[in-house]
Parts: sequence; structure tokens; C-alpha cells
Amino acid sequence: MNLKNRVKLLVQLSEYFKENNEEWQDIKARAAIHNGWFIPDFIELALQQIQSRFLQQDLLDKWTAHYHLDDNIGGKTIGLVMAGNIPLVGFHDFLCAFISGHKQTIKLSSKDDVLLKHIVQKLNEWNPETGTHISFSEMLKGCDAYIATGTNNSAKYFEQYFSKYPNIIRRNRTSVAVLSGNETETELLKLSDDVHQYFGLGCRNVTKIYVPKGYDFVPLLKAFDRYKYFIDHNKFKNNFDYQLSMALMNNVYYMTNGTTLLIENESVFSPISQLNYSYYSDAELLSKTLRNDPNLQCVVGLNGLEFGQVQCPGLTDYADGEDTMQFLLGL
Repeated sequence: MNLKNRVKLLVQLSEYFKENNEEWQDIKARAAIHNGWFIPDFIELALQQIQSRFLQQDLLDKWTAHYHLDDNIGGKTIGLVMAGNIPLVGFHDFLCAFISGHKQTIKLSSKDDVLLKHIVQKLNEWNPETGTHISFSEMLKGCDAYIATGTNNSAKYFEQYFSKYPNIIRRNRTSVAVLSGNETETELLKLSDDVHQYFGLGCRNVTKIYVPKGYDFVPLLKAFDRYKYFIDHNKFKNNFDYQLSMALMNNVYYMTNGTTLLIENESVFSPISQLNYSYYSDAELLSKTLRNDPNLQCVVGLNGLEFGQVQCPGLTDYADGEDTMQFLLGL
């Protein structure tokens, strides 16, 4: 299966997403039932981003040309350990291994083991050679290299298991936003997307904001109202009720619109339903501090990403800033 055929299959997959036939609708419904965090709106959001930013012919051609890919590249077997925090979160790793020509053995998260299996099944239907390049397994043994995504705790085990082989091991990451206080209503609504899409479970989700002293939080909380329906989601509501109870019990000052808690906290990580904030006085010093923070995936504002763009990565927006394709091509 040469490079041209692999690209052709990916473009065909894009068309399959758009056609949205009954079989695909059933698979998406099954994924939503399997994992209560994967509500239909967020499954569709993930698929739309993959379809529009990963699977377009012109984007794939430009991407492969950048790395001078040809039909002689490949030949190794890559072990992929995928996370399951948001729908198809490991698709980019799958895509890199597939387009590079390597074989891959995938260990899926039990939280997200419906969608990708069906996608691979369709690719195999369209071109049976796919079956010789992609397999799924609970145990990853005999691979030439590994790409593993998980928590800080799981990363310790990955390092132990995979240390003898070329590897990329990813740990906990999150994203932050820096506000000036002059944001428009539209920008605040886009920031609300950055915070709330996928219930805030992605490493690209904003879990903390930095604001200037005297910042008026009222317009921000109003912008968060577009996600007030979260409070009707049982899993989210349980988290909100717990975090609110903890704030009340510990006499912690908080602000809320009834769905999202705003709490002053130094940590860049915040629990589900909570957004941390801190005040800053020196934007230049803050920028330097954030650039050197290994916990951060994205910074919104302050010469970083535009509001509303954190969940719109392109083909070259590699997780943790480590070029996955270059890693694969260098094996």
C-alpha cells in the first residue's frame, strides 16, 4: 500500500464522515452510550475537527511533502498506547503511524474503544492491505518503538516498560489563558468554548486563567452561560456539587453562574466544573513563566493562540511540541 493509496484512503474516510450513513450513526450512538462523557455533540465536534483539519487532500499533500515521504519509508512496528479522555484523542498518533508507512499495534483505552475500531474496519473494507498494517491488542510486545499517552503515574510505568526502545511518552498537560480585561463579548464566548468543550477533559482545554488586578468577572461568567446545560448532565453535576461543597466546607471564596466555579488557585490544573484564576501585574514576566512551564500544552492570549482555537489543532500541531512524524521517520 503506497503513499498515494494511503492518502486516498484517508480522503475516503473524510467523505465517509460527511455521508453520515446509518451504520456510522449507530457506531457514534454506541460510543456515546459506552462513555457518558462522550455526548453526541462532542463526538461530532471531534469528528468535524479531524475531517476538516486532518483528512483534506490538500492538507495531507502539503504535510507529506514537507517530510519528503515516499514509498520506501516504513517497515517498523509502532506500539501505540492511547488515552480516552475525549473522543478519538489518539487519532493523530494513528494518522502519523499510518501515513508514515509503519505498521502499528494499538492498545485502546477502555473509555474510547468504539470509534477507532470501526474506522479501521472501514479502511480494511476499502483496502484489505490495511489489515496487515493495523492491529489492536491489550498487550504491546515485540514493537520497534512506542508512543504512549497517559497520566503522570502511568508514564512511570511506560518508562519502565519501554525504556529500551525509541519512545515518546506523554504525561498530564493542560492549557491556560491570559486575559487583558479588554476582551470582546465574542472573544469571551470563544474562551468559554476553550474551557468547556469536551467538559474540559482535554489537555488542550483551558483550566486556568490569568487576569489583571481589578478584573470584572461578570461578563466572563455570562459568557459561560452557553454551557449551562452541563448541569443537567449527571456526571458533570456530581463533580460540580462536590467541588461546590468543598469550597463551602473550607470557606473558600468562589464565583459561579450555577454551572462553572471560579476559584483563585495557583495550580494550572483544575477539577471538572472548576476554573482556576490568578491575578498578574507584569505581562512580560508572566509570558516568560508560562513559556517555561512543562505542564502546559497551549497558552491562549498574550501572543499565544487566539480564543476559540485550542481544540482546532492542525496536522503539524504535535502534542507536547514533539514532532511525532519526525520521530517515526527517524527510526
